[in-house]
Amino acid sequence: MNTPPKIALVTGAGTGIGKAVALALLADGYTVVLTGRRLEPLQAAVQEAGTDRAHAFSADCSQSESVDALFALIEQKFGRLDVLFNNAGMSGPKVGFEDITCAQWQDVVGINLTGSFLCAQGAFRLMKKQTPQGGRIINNGSISAHAPRPHSAPYTSTKHAITGLTKSISLDGRKYNIACGQIDIGNALTELAAPMAKGVLQAHGAIAIEPMMDVKQVGEAVLHMANLPLSTNVQFMTIMATQMPFVGRG
Repeated sequence: MNTPPKIALVTGAGTGIGKAVALALLADGYTVVLTGRRLEPLQAAVQEAGTDRAHAFSADCSQSESVDALFALIEQKFGRLDVLFNNAGMSGPKVGFEDITCAQWQDVVGINLTGSFLCAQGAFRLMKKQTPQGGRIINNGSISAHAPRPHSAPYTSTKHAITGLTKSISLDGRKYNIACGQIDIGNALTELAAPMAKGVLQAHGAIAIEPMMDVKQVGEAVLHMANLPLSTNVQFMTIMATQMPFVGRG
């Protein structure tokens, strides 16, 4: 008897890391819901995947009503969710700490932290009540969950908070067979990170070109985490360009 495909949700899936992970999951046989605020890049990613197992759905992960509608759709259409890759995020303004406005701070917190919480909670609730019970949540942390870059207080703060969220979900999910891990990514070559290949501000004030890695390797890493049995969990994984200035940053 054929085993039905596992159902995965990838947020921020229209471009960059989210798109790479969605394509990796689809290539491995998953049915994937790709979500993000802009429908056009989601549809382009679905078209690139070239399979009827890819589904685009526009949602704003920072808004509870939008997230509720997303998970209602998943439950109605598929009846369950096996994997959430909690990826949607934004970097925030590249300005000095003293010049960050409250609105800029709240924008970054809203999508990076509140959005991750809302999507994780939606997945948790569905995974708790579905049969068989359980599933896996993978949060996109960052190298910035460990060490900041200059002019990154909102982003760095939210990524440190993602680590606490990951640990809390991992603990609270035990009795429902819900595993939760975090992947911390450094210098994957995406549209967002492309400026680093041209030069980025370092802790000592100089501008330096940083080594980058192929974003497809991130897709493969998340796929590895997703494919583990629920009795096994990668709690934290760091994947990075080998020669990037992370170890010894500053």
